[in-house]
Amino acid sequence: MKRFIAMLLLNVHLFNLGGYQFVFQYLINQSDVQIVKQIYENKIDATKLVEIKVPVHMPGIHPWKNYVRLNGQLQLKGVYYNYLRYKMTPDTMSFICIANSVKTRLVTAGLVIAKELNDVPLSKKGHDSSLKKVNIGNDYNFTVLNYQFTPFSTLLKAETSPIIYHLHNPYVESPGKPPNFTC
Repeated sequence: MKRFIAMLLLNVHLFNLGGYQFVFQYLINQSDVQIVKQIYENKIDATKLVEIKVPVHMPGIHPWKNYVRLNGQLQLKGVYYNYLRYKMTPDTMSFICIANSVKTRLVTAGLVIAKELNDVPLSKKGHDSSLKKVNIGNDYNFTVLNYQFTPFSTLLKAETSPIIYHLHNPYVESPGKPPNFTC
């Protein structure tokens, strides 16, 4: 009985140390899987789609006329979004997104619980803002490569010539017995 109580108290202590983090990560992962499944099954309500424009500085890129369908995630001001399509211009990236409110609530609840367990005072927003944020301006700077493929002027014709070899006798003649194999 004492062993059972000791193991129970040890499990409760270990869960208090890091179990909440595992539970919240599992729930966040399940919310991501659920929203991606809705996206692939086209069950997204068109009225919930939002366009987010992010300023960037990429002077070498040509503006895109249409949106490109690509799924991904982004976080903007503490809110998580899953984007469905995006488009690039030299000064702006435009995303068509749906807000992932379940993930946003789970992340903020996880932060609040973690801070309460560690006895850290919370700010008015619910997050610790003790770090000073410095913006250098290179947040969205990445290299763009342009490729141009040109076709050959003449097409090569492939000629098939099968190699056929007829065996009259599939057995190989041997002059005697094979050697004995001994170790």
